[in-house]
Amino acid sequence: MRLFVAVVPPPPALSQLGSAVAEVRSLPDSGRLRWADPATWHFTLAFLGEVDEAVLPDLAERLGRAARRHPAHELRLAGGGRFGDRVLWAGADGDVATLRALARSTGAAARRAGVPVDESRPFHAHLTLARAGGGIALRPFAEALTGFRGSPWTAERLELVRSRLPGSGVPGERPRYETVRSWELGG
Repeated sequence: MRLFVAVVPPPPALSQLGSAVAEVRSLPDSGRLRWADPATWHFTLAFLGEVDEAVLPDLAERLGRAARRHPAHELRLAGGGRFGDRVLWAGADGDVATLRALARSTGAAARRAGVPVDESRPFHAHLTLARAGGGIALRPFAEALTGFRGSPWTAERLELVRSRLPGSGVPGERPRYETVRSWELGG
């Protein structure tokens, strides 16, 4: 099964971001972007890819230990940016250092359970909003999010999430996410 480890902001925080994104979606060319469903917005701490179900018990135990080692912490959705002209994202303010440490711990937990984790890119707290196919400049979209500052919220849970990729071939179909397990931080 295809898995990742995430922190999911609470509905009020996602609603505030949704209001800001609605304004951004009024910009020219926004219809050419593939916008992520707000129900799937999250901070990916570790992408695990395809994981054998036989590994799940050990992985779950190790992720639970990682969650207990890190306290609940305050964050807020804030600002925006882009990875080149491929991905538009919203960022985070607050105790991002704890979120970064949690990301390191989840990656280490996965590796100890025998799940390879790509460490080639350093963790950057971001929530993917949209993807571009090419020929679209994402700078105006990122700049439109610069002043966004949501209300503070407390990151309290670590989630192991299954990603079910579209398989029907229907244009515009998106991945579906389901939480497999979750753990309280500081636990």
